Amino acid sequence: MILKALAVGAALLGVLGSSVQQVPEPEFPYPVTNYQEDNRGQFHFSSRGGWMNDVNAPLYYRGVYHLYYQHNPHGLAWDTMHWGHATSTDLVHWQQKPIALEPGVHPGDLWSGGGVVDTHNVTGLKSGDDDPIVVYSGTNGVTVFYSLDGGNTFKTFADGKKVVVPPAKTSRDPKVFWDPDSRRWGMVVWSDQGGNGADFYTSANLLDWTFASRYQADWLFECPDMVRMPYEGGHRWVLSDGSGEYVVGTFANGTFSTAHPVPAKINQTDTYAGAGYYAALTFGNLPTDRVVSMAWQGQNQGTSWTGNATFPVEQRLRSIGGQPRVVSTPVPEIAGLRESTRSWVGRTLDKDSAKRLLAGVQADTYEIEASVDVRQARSIGFRLHTSPDGWSDRDVLYDVAAGTLDGTPMPADKGRVKLRLLVDRGQLEVFGNDGEVYQSRNVNFDSLPGGDGVELVVDGKVRLESLKIHELASSWKQTGESTLKTNIAGDWYPAAGSWTDTTGGKQGQASGDAFYLSKATGSDFTLDGDVRLVSGTAAALTFRASKDASRHYTVNIDADAGVVKLWRPGRDIATYPTPIERNRGYHLKVKAAGAQFTVWLDGKQVISASDGEIASGQFGLNVFRGTAVLQNVTRS
Repeated sequence: MILKALAVGAALLGVLGSSVQQVPEPEFPYPVTNYQEDNRGQFHFSSRGGWMNDVNAPLYYRGVYHLYYQHNPHGLAWDTMHWGHATSTDLVHWQQKPIALEPGVHPGDLWSGGGVVDTHNVTGLKSGDDDPIVVYSGTNGVTVFYSLDGGNTFKTFADGKKVVVPPAKTSRDPKVFWDPDSRRWGMVVWSDQGGNGADFYTSANLLDWTFASRYQADWLFECPDMVRMPYEGGHRWVLSDGSGEYVVGTFANGTFSTAHPVPAKINQTDTYAGAGYYAALTFGNLPTDRVVSMAWQGQNQGTSWTGNATFPVEQRLRSIGGQPRVVSTPVPEIAGLRESTRSWVGRTLDKDSAKRLLAGVQADTYEIEASVDVRQARSIGFRLHTSPDGWSDRDVLYDVAAGTLDGTPMPADKGRVKLRLLVDRGQLEVFGNDGEVYQSRNVNFDSLPGGDGVELVVDGKVRLESLKIHELASSWKQTGESTLKTNIAGDWYPAAGSWTDTTGGKQGQASGDAFYLSKATGSDFTLDGDVRLVSGTAAALTFRASKDASRHYTVNIDADAGVVKLWRPGRDIATYPTPIERNRGYHLKVKAAGAQFTVWLDGKQVISASDGEIASGQFGLNVFRGTAVLQNVTRS
């Protein structure tokens, strides 16, 4: 549960003592979206609307991965916590579900926690075909909730009576795990009794818990995870906290111990509540020894959502420097998103030839895999989202002399390094040497056209053994609700103003001009669409636009002037006087043929004019000083 860096203390006081009121159905208040808002990750999960933070109770049940998360569905900032819910059959394509735990329906503050599947009905709660799914939440005591319908809706156990009441001081964030050696369940809870640390409890039935031990560690602050991993023919236990610091040890008779108490880090970035990596948890009930983890990325925000999850990674223990260390790599299911792949092998490259190598590559969301001999180089890296004017959004660099990847120590292996990058619209994840380095960051990548280049940067000379660039499809295409009906190909993005999806179509709001543009372009065509001015001055179809809409043609309905107008910046080309009613639907149509334009309103030709200023450009929508909804935009 996040506390530091969010300044939420005053808000918390209002939820701790809230009374429970029964309502008939859980909330599902999300706006409709096609998940194409600016900065919205295309293969990183984000809530359909509202605020998201800590990952809660990730688990697998009968072919479905369940992701719960800390959630405020009513705003873009931290507030009264709910448990959001999403599901996936492949860890890649996520589908938003109704809220799982809701204030007023479920008691307590509903902060972070874990969950398990009771496959043997040790709780005795089963009453149907589904195994009970049991989740744990609460501060200064643990409350149990359980689902009998596959993890969709939850009941409160024992009227909210806390099954664990730790000693004095603050405690929160229970995580439950199965210990196959003792054949008992374990629970780890963060508390500050005598300083930071973790309290361990054990249970035979997931409902009655006995205090077992305490692991004291100053570094261990909130959101603990405890997971068993294979290692050198046996197993070790990994205990971690919210920032991803961890130690590896043994767990016997309810007691965790380690021979190496100085923590390492799972993610080698500046990790804190609200950073690019925090509050990771591993999935429960996986059918094999596979360990899968997801964390919260807090530095990404759009018009309707805040925060997202990291791309899921598989974690393993590997001996590094004689000690067991956690390595992380993207789950192999990422291959299901690969739309196309470009490959290069066996190239010797210097600065100039490296720059030329990827000159023709343009990509929006993609994955890079590279294996490089660096023995004759000073550095090598990738420049991401480059544009013809020399601009780039982010560089990822391996410094050969220092032996560091973006500042993280990573010695070359016999003169070779492996780099793997996941580049999304608001997220960058970097992996080095098969997961020895793992870095997650939110990056505001420019989604405008013309900034999708990739450049290989070399200082010295390298032997490029292999390089692959996989273009990745949007994971939302199977589950998103695209309310703008259009046959215009290409992604759409807001160039100005606020644009949201509504049941009636794409809605724009602005105090001046606002544009919503497709990356698709055209010269000669017919463009038409339905336009409804809700309030304000004008709504329109835009065409032959530049990527920032500084140049364009637009045909609008203007309620203030009472006209249909064809215009471009600097010139009103033609107008047709007619009363325009607000909240009434109109159908606009424009034919562009060279410098000649013809405009129809509701099937009637109203404008014929010419202008030769702009030969081609992008398609889009426009609203001016008000609110408008546009729908059924087609090109022929």
